[in-house]
Amino acid sequence: MKKIEIPVSGMHCASCVNNVEQYLKKLEGIVSVGVNLAAEKAFIEYDEGQIDITGIVKAITDSGYQVPMNKISLPVGGMHCASCVLNVEKALKKSSGVISASVNLAAERAEVAYLPDATDRERIKNTITEAGYQVPETTSSPEAPSITAVSSLDSRREEYYRSLKRRFLFALIFAVPVFLGGMHMLLHFVPGWLYNPYVMLTLAAPVQIFSGWPFYKGLWASIKRRNADMNTLVAVGTTAAFGYSLAATFLPEFFAGAGREPAYYYDSAAVIITLILLGRMLEAKARGRTSEAIKRLIGLQARTARVVKDGNEIEAPLEQLIVGDIIIVRPGERIAADGVITEGYSSIDESMITGESIPSDKNAGDKVIGGTINKTGSFRFRADKVGSQTVLAQIIRLVEEAQGSKAPIQRLADKIASVFVPIVMAVAVVTFIVWLILGPSFNLALINAVAVLVIACPCALGLATPTAIMAGTGRGAELGILIRRGEALEQAGGITSILFDKTGTLTSGRIAVANVAVMPEFTEEDLLALAASAESSSEHPIGQAVVDYAKLKKISLSEISDFKVLPGSGLSCHVNGRMVEIGNQRMMEQNGIGYTKLEKLAGRLQQEGKTVVYVSIDSRPAGIIAVADTLRENAVRVVADLKSLGLSTAMITGDHRETASFIAGQLGIDQVMAQVLPGDKAEQVKKAQAGNVKVAMVGDGINDAPALAQADIGIAMGRGTDVAIESADIILMGDNLELIAKSLKLSRAALRIIKQNLFWAFFYNVIGIPIAAGALYPFFGILLNPMFAALAMAFSSVSVVSNSLRLRKWR
Repeated sequence: MKKIEIPVSGMHCASCVNNVEQYLKKLEGIVSVGVNLAAEKAFIEYDEGQIDITGIVKAITDSGYQVPMNKISLPVGGMHCASCVLNVEKALKKSSGVISASVNLAAERAEVAYLPDATDRERIKNTITEAGYQVPETTSSPEAPSITAVSSLDSRREEYYRSLKRRFLFALIFAVPVFLGGMHMLLHFVPGWLYNPYVMLTLAAPVQIFSGWPFYKGLWASIKRRNADMNTLVAVGTTAAFGYSLAATFLPEFFAGAGREPAYYYDSAAVIITLILLGRMLEAKARGRTSEAIKRLIGLQARTARVVKDGNEIEAPLEQLIVGDIIIVRPGERIAADGVITEGYSSIDESMITGESIPSDKNAGDKVIGGTINKTGSFRFRADKVGSQTVLAQIIRLVEEAQGSKAPIQRLADKIASVFVPIVMAVAVVTFIVWLILGPSFNLALINAVAVLVIACPCALGLATPTAIMAGTGRGAELGILIRRGEALEQAGGITSILFDKTGTLTSGRIAVANVAVMPEFTEEDLLALAASAESSSEHPIGQAVVDYAKLKKISLSEISDFKVLPGSGLSCHVNGRMVEIGNQRMMEQNGIGYTKLEKLAGRLQQEGKTVVYVSIDSRPAGIIAVADTLRENAVRVVADLKSLGLSTAMITGDHRETASFIAGQLGIDQVMAQVLPGDKAEQVKKAQAGNVKVAMVGDGINDAPALAQADIGIAMGRGTDVAIESADIILMGDNLELIAKSLKLSRAALRIIKQNLFWAFFYNVIGIPIAAGALYPFFGILLNPMFAALAMAFSSVSVVSNSLRLRKWR
């Protein structure tokens, strides 16, 4: 039995206390529950064999209350395979106060959620070190990734690589002559003295002791925590070969007395260690490349900024910037923070955010984003967001969180990894016993058992999914696609249907003039000159659209007088002495002005989803102007691209069915959900999911947030509201619809790579272990030399990482 105190927030009365208590008491494994409203805590005694703290916390949140918790991300060193990941996770989950723990081998990080009253950062770090792993010290802020944090990871990886390289080169110097000595019967040019057991021992011992030291260190750690990993397999396998050879060297009479010829496997032990070190070295180099996207993003940050203080211009490091600082930016410099231009103008390269290669013109009052590049003019801006609050810092944080997360498909690998090493050791023991009883010699029994231990590779299992997630999410960030979790990457790869919110997603969200029609006695230029002049004093979006259209046509505007707004109808005024009235059809009918000649055209335009504005001059019908929220210019191409991927398409809108159907027809969309109220969008998504259909929802507004959350994958446009972005699984930076198809294609490519990796990892072990055990010997007389087994194992993990790295060049 175990007792724990869990903080509970959101309780307001005795009924709340009773609700929590009754909900928890229903759980199997709960012995007693006491909830204190004043202390806002639940005092729980439970059976660890039936329920864990994660289940208890989930039950409290499911009952409608909250459990305040902290989350930290810690670097973890010393992990080499999937078994290491499981060892760290198990140690953390057993630690008091830890709610959940997720460890990523490729990112070398542990994401931990814990109860602040029950444990803290130092205790969690101690738990990891007590499990036999390291928590390297970093100076990075826990709020946001920093240059220092990434530099620290790079330096650790570089040091690890150099250490492996030193041990490998040392081993190689001694292993080559030992190998030649072992092959003297096949290589006749090798001098006989090289096969002398004492010479081979002299050459192999340094390899076993110095180069093999990391494996023994890992073995000792695994013994202390009572968990085996890859180090156990290598250490036991090479020690068996080396130890047997040592006995044959110093006790040859024992073998002679047993009627056996002493055999020496110094070459096997030395070459196995050398090849495995080579594999780890290549793997370490390749793994370092999976996080290059993060390094490139952090490289976008400015290092210093020119700040105006007390009228003087000073250069300050990024960490010293505060909100409200006035910062000077000159041509070619990176912008140091997010803010608003107060003075000057320029063209700014925002491709790192929007993906658009054409620089964006900026003037006073326009927003600028930290990390973007000032191309031409000089300007000053006021910093509104600095440090961890900038768009770039948030992008980096999202990418890091995604790269540190796990995809559901990894669960199978984790389950196998948890029993992998014990099973391999059991297979090795069985192999030894069977060959000892049925085989021709003790030597073959030993060699086959060693081959089984050495060929088994939990590394490939541990790296198959996280390396692909790191490479995929990193590549996505470079393309302007932020994938928030590994789970989203996997699910997006299986999407079969995509739903679009119409306004602001398929359309530009900006009203523009679409059609102008005039009565015979007027010209289009005259109509626009008078209408735009009248609308120039209006604040209505339709009026602004008319004015913008007139300016586009280079039509001059005139002064107006007697301007009146008629609420719900339109406006009237005098322009150059002429009476101008602009409004809806009802206003014109009330004024006795008829538009018989344009009636059919107006009706058709309205069916197309356009708003028709009527214009009269001196109480005579002059013409109509149709305005509409225009379709994005690439919307048709994007929908066609998505359909080519085999996806069904649908559009959700509040428009009338006729209007919605017309717009959907223009776009080539399969299904229309018309006259849907904002609050009902989530219900429409739920209906679309019937029959196990995997649905992606694309939106950008506040009212899209519930639908984005309901969908299997929510995709938010980056310029959308914060609420929509927070509810989404994938965020598209900028305003490019084509990123929708790219995000799904990238997800499919990543999922394909993950499946290839897992297949290779499983296939390699399922095929390799039986061959190493001698399964082919009765049929073909084939046995696997442990040295070739080591070579195969060394390159299995390298091949998995290399396959994942292909995503870095995905287009």
